[in-house]
Amino acid sequence: MKLAIASDHRGYDAKMKLLPVLRAWKHEIEDFGCEGPASCDYPDFAIPAVRSVARGSNEAAILLDGSGIGMSIVANKIRGIRAALAHDELTARRAREHNHCNVLCLGTDLLGEELLRRIVQTFLGTEFTDGRHSKRVQKITELEAEGMG
Repeated sequence: MKLAIASDHRGYDAKMKLLPVLRAWKHEIEDFGCEGPASCDYPDFAIPAVRSVARGSNEAAILLDGSGIGMSIVANKIRGIRAALAHDELTARRAREHNHCNVLCLGTDLLGEELLRRIVQTFLGTEFTDGRHSKRVQKITELEAEGMG
């Protein structure tokens, strides 16, 4: 899978630990930053990462910051993005199965390395469950198309 990844300074260490794992799982990774643990602004890295998913350059994105909240807010402002903040395997699975999410947001201050890895593995390994969920996702897409409606 072609993946975008981005972090802010709070998610940087977790991102650096996750990158070799993703590569070992044979994913193609495009890293949108940040480049180190110095304080930075998460929108500067989240926006280009999720735009790459919205335009189809990457199939999904993983965004890491301290709480995951900031990255998820930014990601969901981009048309075509359905981002979910997951804190365990269940929320990661539901994000993909029920909501057809294409962006995973993680709060690295709240998750240990092993749990973070399991959440990512679950998210990437779960397919959208069509059927009754399709009409719900379609309603979200229609709302998005309306703009400020």
